[in-house]
Amino acid sequence: MIYDFVLTTGKGEELNLADYKGKVILVVNTATGCGFTPQYAPIEDLYKKYHDKGLEILDIPCNQFGAQAPGTDEEIHEFCTLHYNTTFPQMKKADVNGENELPLYTYLKSQKGFEGFGPHQYKEALEKMFAAMDPEWDQKPDIKWNFTKFVVSRDGDVVARFEPTADMEEVGKCIQALL
Repeated sequence: MIYDFVLTTGKGEELNLADYKGKVILVVNTATGCGFTPQYAPIEDLYKKYHDKGLEILDIPCNQFGAQAPGTDEEIHEFCTLHYNTTFPQMKKADVNGENELPLYTYLKSQKGFEGFGPHQYKEALEKMFAAMDPEWDQKPDIKWNFTKFVVSRDGDVVARFEPTADMEEVGKCIQALL
């Protein structure tokens, strides 16, 4: 269950997910130098709009996709607050795939696998890139790119996975329905 996991914040403090029981949680792997980086703005909007109603956001910077999250945890935090005025909690930079992936991501991917990219200007380019690397890429639950989002209900169930190509309005509707 999601409440069994402990994360480390960007400031080095432990964050026990059991403290989020009864909350709706949005977990997102982020990057500061990605074509999807502007999604920080609608994510912050969701946080401002719904935090008081029970939404928590777990921003987990990840440098596994095109090395698009360079810098220290402090530098990443400074970038996000300066450019997007983020106020939601930011975790320590971590891997979301592979032998060093956060156990939280092992769990999330076991609950909601990859179901394809939605319509987006980057969809075709992403699909071609992954197909060239692995002909079975779309059969694996791995995180494919930055800004993949998981939504967790108040009961701790992983109810949705949104790829970076998903419309942020759809993410918002999912969250609103759970609050």
